[in-house]
Amino acid sequence: MIKITKKQDCSGCHACYNACPVNCITMIDDKEGFLYPNVDDTKCINCGLCEKVCPIINKKQRVNNTIAYASINKNENIRNESSSGGIFTLLAENIINDGGVVFGACFNDKLDLVHSYVDTIEDLSKFRGSKYLQSKIGDTYKQTKEFLKKGTKVLFSGTPCQIDGLISYLGRDYDNLICVDIICHGVPSPKVFKMYRAELEKKYGSTTRRIAFRRKDYGWKLYSVLLSFDNNTEYRKNLREDIFMRGFLQNLYLRPSCYDCKSKTLNRLSDITIADFWGIENIVPELDDDRGTSLVLINSNKGKKIFDQLQDKMIVKQVDCDEAIKYNPSAIKSVPINPKRYMFFNKLDSYSDDISKLINSYTKISFSKKVYRKTRNVLSKMKRKIIN
Repeated sequence: MIKITKKQDCSGCHACYNACPVNCITMIDDKEGFLYPNVDDTKCINCGLCEKVCPIINKKQRVNNTIAYASINKNENIRNESSSGGIFTLLAENIINDGGVVFGACFNDKLDLVHSYVDTIEDLSKFRGSKYLQSKIGDTYKQTKEFLKKGTKVLFSGTPCQIDGLISYLGRDYDNLICVDIICHGVPSPKVFKMYRAELEKKYGSTTRRIAFRRKDYGWKLYSVLLSFDNNTEYRKNLREDIFMRGFLQNLYLRPSCYDCKSKTLNRLSDITIADFWGIENIVPELDDDRGTSLVLINSNKGKKIFDQLQDKMIVKQVDCDEAIKYNPSAIKSVPINPKRYMFFNKLDSYSDDISKLINSYTKISFSKKVYRKTRNVLSKMKRKIIN
């Protein structure tokens, strides 16, 4: 049976949970808020399936001849609603128009981030935009397998470790499956996010109605976090001012496995990788208008086929893959662990009503850096006014 002896050896992908034939595995949050499998010994039949499908115990190997593109959706409305260039929506629409279904991460009625599927173009909007949390996969690997067995086309999107989990769970390739992953920084603690959200709800005197991590109100590069509340008030801060994003970007409370991610490679199991094209101003400056440009990595023939079908709906330019990765190192390198992480989580429960204070104490910004960022923000706003 699956046993987690080292937290860094479990990405929380849910492959074991989906594979168990007697449903004896549940996903339980630990004291940091991350989900891990827990086996009920009284129900376990020792079939070994949970270990067999674990993508970390049994890492699948593939050698890709990765092709890189800078891409922008020609539909400006979709692009503005998307985190970067709006390419995911084009891929998803293609599958749905062919009678297929699309799996992705979305917020449910309780604003928990979960994996789900849609079969209409109208419902794709719930998947747009980055969500800086780890979604609960639930039974979606099982659901995916059922669709595939019926011959339905499926696009499954997720983090690289979630795609690894799905492929390992399925145990074979399916011609009617397209897997799309992202270049992932890492996933932060859901517990920390809940405390952050509760603090804001207390401050604004209302419950949260909507969460958006990647608004482009200040531009694509200086994206903002937005929480809208039921009393029609809202909280909005750019990524450098928002306290949750500051701790996230300083790697203060990421999942342990993210500091040694087994899925960071160009030899991915996904067919297509989508990301923000950071560094676009140095590689293809004519595609940099600060409204969002996607880096698209084609990892398989299936991925190349569907991408080629959509090129008339996008502005696209092939780029050197190594040059693109130089500005997007998270594709192949794990972030370093923050040396203050252990101390932060040791104090976390004592700051349930003042999480901002705790995060701030471990992520303080120097005065000179504050001045530099303020100046850069002003210049960025001036540039957008000139462009518009």
